[in-house]
Amino acid sequence: MAGERILVCDDGKEGRDFIVNYILEPNNYQPLIARNGLEALEIVREDPPDLILLDLQMPKMNGMEVLDALKEEGYEIPVVLMTFHGSEEIAIEVYRRGVQDYVKKPFTVDEMQWAIERTLGSMRLRQEKEALTERLIAANSEMNQRIRELNTLYAIGKSVTSLAGLEVLLPRILEAAIEITRAEAGNLYLLQGEELVCRAVKKSDDSQITHLQAPANDPFARRAIQMGKPLALGPEEMQSHRRDNAQLPIAILVTPLIVGKRVIGALSVSNASAEAGGFRKQDGAMLSALSDYAAIAIENAANYTELAHLKEREVAKIYERLKAFMPVDVLEAVLSDTDLSFESYQTDVGVVLVELKGHQSLVGRTDPAQLTAAINGYLDLAVNIIADYGGTAERYLSDGLIAYFNVPQARDSFIMDAIEAAVAVLQSVGEQGQNIGFGIALHLGRAVAGNIGVLRGLSYSVVGPFMKELQRLQENVHAGQILVTEDFISRADQDRVQATYLGQISAHSRQQRINVYEITGLS
Repeated sequence: MAGERILVCDDGKEGRDFIVNYILEPNNYQPLIARNGLEALEIVREDPPDLILLDLQMPKMNGMEVLDALKEEGYEIPVVLMTFHGSEEIAIEVYRRGVQDYVKKPFTVDEMQWAIERTLGSMRLRQEKEALTERLIAANSEMNQRIRELNTLYAIGKSVTSLAGLEVLLPRILEAAIEITRAEAGNLYLLQGEELVCRAVKKSDDSQITHLQAPANDPFARRAIQMGKPLALGPEEMQSHRRDNAQLPIAILVTPLIVGKRVIGALSVSNASAEAGGFRKQDGAMLSALSDYAAIAIENAANYTELAHLKEREVAKIYERLKAFMPVDVLEAVLSDTDLSFESYQTDVGVVLVELKGHQSLVGRTDPAQLTAAINGYLDLAVNIIADYGGTAERYLSDGLIAYFNVPQARDSFIMDAIEAAVAVLQSVGEQGQNIGFGIALHLGRAVAGNIGVLRGLSYSVVGPFMKELQRLQENVHAGQILVTEDFISRADQDRVQATYLGQISAHSRQQRINVYEITGLS
């Protein structure tokens, strides 16, 4: 290839003319002339040539000094050195300084022409190699970008079956849209009836994506939704819009979110800076593919949310129905422990029988509604306290309740739990400041626990012979008293429980005697 600009730097006019007239011009090279090293550097600084033919011995600045100056100033121009004194020492030195070739004076036309062609050929090969390397790097970068885009699409495709909540899914979709298009900003809109609502936004001056729910008035998103196809506006198309509103981006890309034939929203990305520029055709294709995945994912997530709400409503209905068949404590235990078994079984059970005292005297002297409300208030108070200590309570007749400890959930501390619950119930009644109190009886025995009764009267209960003994104990309790059997008190923490022996009472059979204690306090 001819036409290269070649600088001839030689202090001898005959040598310069020979090279120009017999070598450069006949081969269509463009000659540049310098009579010394200083002139050569000025020409290089003004417009670097493709090749320098440099004489070694010159006044003012010799060839070695010119080479040093070129290297110091960062020029990488191929050089062919011309010298009368060719030797291995000179060759090593000039090659070290970056010279590609050298010829000995006097030289023939062919010798110089071969040196020029070799040097320019090497330069062309290096330039082609560098250009090829740059193309390979660019192609590799483009390929990596495509791989990232496909991986992003694959990840969003997987989210179609993940059924994530919208508050997580929508920002993730917008993040993917910005990543695959390399956009500076973006919005995700959903239609709620006729209203366009922004559900996720990323501003050009903010690195975070925000999940929100705010009415939006985006004419470009509206246009894409109405057309049912992507809308791409580059810097030229946006000029007319920006004349009316300078805050608009310089480029925008919008794709509708479509499920079947129904448009549910729009996905929009934009660039605000001139450096970012417009979007590629490939960006539009990738955003459209992403929108297809996203629309399905959003629809599935919305359906999942609706199913979850429906399930919550159904569970609430079932809960209310089950409350008619079992105590609330048992029902809560079922909901909190799905592995809990309610099959009948035998175990030690601590039973607390709580009876309201003193309210009978109010009958006829107190408004019935007020009396009923007072009784229910006391019983509810007792039930809540017993539940706090791990007991399972149920209503017992009209003025009392019975509670079980160690069923349906076993507790190593159930003896002390029952005692502490009984003491707390009495203390709470004292805080009410009325002439109504509780008499409480505690007993321990081996019993069968389970759901007992017919379908319409089913309740969680315990069955054991000691229950009749508990009734006898309750018949002897007074308001403000806690009576316990010897079986019960013997397994309590003796260092904490303060109890007084009261004597014996006859059991239900009248033949067996029961040792009775009164709990007077806890430490």
